[in-house]
Amino acid sequence: MVTPDPRTVALPAALLEEGATWTSVAVPIVVALLCAYLLDRALSRRDLARTVIGGDLSPETGTRLRFIRRLLGAAIIMLGVAIALSRVNGVDRLAASLLASGAIAAAVVGFAARQTLANFVAGVMLAVTQPLRVGDWVFFEDEYGVVDDIRLVYTFLTTLEGQRVIIPNERLAAGILRNDTLGGGAVGPDVHIWLPRDADAARAVALLHEATGLAVTVAETTVEGFRLSVAGERCAPPERAAREAELRLRCLELLRADGLLAVPE
Repeated sequence: MVTPDPRTVALPAALLEEGATWTSVAVPIVVALLCAYLLDRALSRRDLARTVIGGDLSPETGTRLRFIRRLLGAAIIMLGVAIALSRVNGVDRLAASLLASGAIAAAVVGFAARQTLANFVAGVMLAVTQPLRVGDWVFFEDEYGVVDDIRLVYTFLTTLEGQRVIIPNERLAAGILRNDTLGGGAVGPDVHIWLPRDADAARAVALLHEATGLAVTVAETTVEGFRLSVAGERCAPPERAAREAELRLRCLELLRADGLLAVPE
């Protein structure tokens, strides 16, 4: 029985550049992963960031620092993979073939990764323009919560119920966003109450204003009835939902007690 040469089994030389080994291929990837990990750990330490930047981190600076550290980590890993591939035979010929048909390759890759690239570009725009920052309370479409993280492709929110919402950055950059933290960090609860069309609107407005001391207006009228808007006192964004629920219940009780809102039988 012929024993195979261990070098032939472990190192198919046809796949490697002259003088290269599988260890020399793996080392750049391992080193890149280690460097990316250490860089991420170093930049994520708030004490180190304060030392480098000076003073406490503002929300704007903290958000940009998160984005930069992830961008640098991805770049280091890509560089390590590129160095490793440069030691494998055939990669240069494959690259030459792709360059020869660059237009077709660019079109194929661009079409396949258009959504990811769009989210990445939108992430860069969000990090630079900062319509929202980590720690901000925002309302986007039907979701309201605090921004936990802004990553290269996705943004993470935590709602008042503790649910995690993951939003593609492209939708955030292109959509209408309400940021309750910008401009002082306090929001005004706004409660809406519908009354039937035969109810006395002036009496309802006067009753609620006198009982609560808040601004009460007729916000909308339809053939079915009219909508009252009661503006509450400003509060911190996390308290908004509870304040609105409390104010809504109080207004309903006042209207029912005065006979302006019928109690279902």
